[in-house]
Amino acid sequence: MIDFRSDTVTRPSDKMRQVMAAALVGDDVYGDDTTVNDLELWAAERHGFEAAIYCTSGTQANLLALMAHCERGDEYLCGQQAHNYKFEGGGAAILGSIQPQPLENDADGSIPFSKLTAAIKPLDPHFARTKLLSLENTINGKVLPLEYIQQAREFVNQHGLQMHLDGARVYNAAVAMNVAITEIVKYFDSFTICLSKGLGAPVGSLLLGDKTLIAKARRWRKVLGGGMRQAGIIAAAGKLALTENVERLADDHHNARYLAEQLNTVDGFSVNLQHIQTNMAFAKVDQHIDQTQLIATLKQQDILISGGNPMRFVTHLDITTADIDTFIAALKSAL
Repeated sequence: MIDFRSDTVTRPSDKMRQVMAAALVGDDVYGDDTTVNDLELWAAERHGFEAAIYCTSGTQANLLALMAHCERGDEYLCGQQAHNYKFEGGGAAILGSIQPQPLENDADGSIPFSKLTAAIKPLDPHFARTKLLSLENTINGKVLPLEYIQQAREFVNQHGLQMHLDGARVYNAAVAMNVAITEIVKYFDSFTICLSKGLGAPVGSLLLGDKTLIAKARRWRKVLGGGMRQAGIIAAAGKLALTENVERLADDHHNARYLAEQLNTVDGFSVNLQHIQTNMAFAKVDQHIDQTQLIATLKQQDILISGGNPMRFVTHLDITTADIDTFIAALKSAL
């Protein structure tokens, strides 16, 4: 199967399956799982944070961060395209009683500080209390510039806010910019890492912050039903993903550009190569193309794509240049 729908579709390698099978485990709710404890302590030290908590998903990790930073009746500022606003089921509002204040992202994924300033609520009983700025990196495959992140830190300091990073693909950003991961995350009070996207683990995310925030997040994780027992079996895969699958993200970025170049040879498809920064390519598709039929035809050939306009294609460790060539040939034939 050649699957361009997302980088969440990766499958664990043989080595990853072996470390999962051999993992030392205990009851993580009691704090007794050796492998989970090791992952959390190691991840905190690696990224320059006091503490970390292992979560089942990026959605859960983001929700825990929002609920740990904010109380009922508080709000957080974010972009209209933010995953934790648009694609996480309204969890902050439904489960946390936290009001999102979404603002339109600029083309590069940033949020203008003029809009953020205007959105901060006065200290008045009529308004939700603005507590947090949440950014995302990468966002739709785009990398937030370090200069912008540094300015965002100065902005939140000026306004007495905290700052969270949805870092589901933050390692893609670090690899694309050729900087150490700490050069990005050091500006944030908390951040998440998704282990089951390009890094290739089968499940899991991490939330990192100071000890007080992580202790609060741990309580909320239990309240939300996220307490796990012998979770070392999957945590072992997460640590292997972080130790062995980071540098190879550059291959995914190269393949995304190659895919975009090849898509530009297909009638009815158009990709702006200047927008290819990491492992995503977005293709504009002519209206005359029947996407439903196209998706069905390709699926019969064991090729999976998502619909939409633009149509998103995501490269990952299970996609090779040969897979891309196979896909392009099948796409041209289907059209």
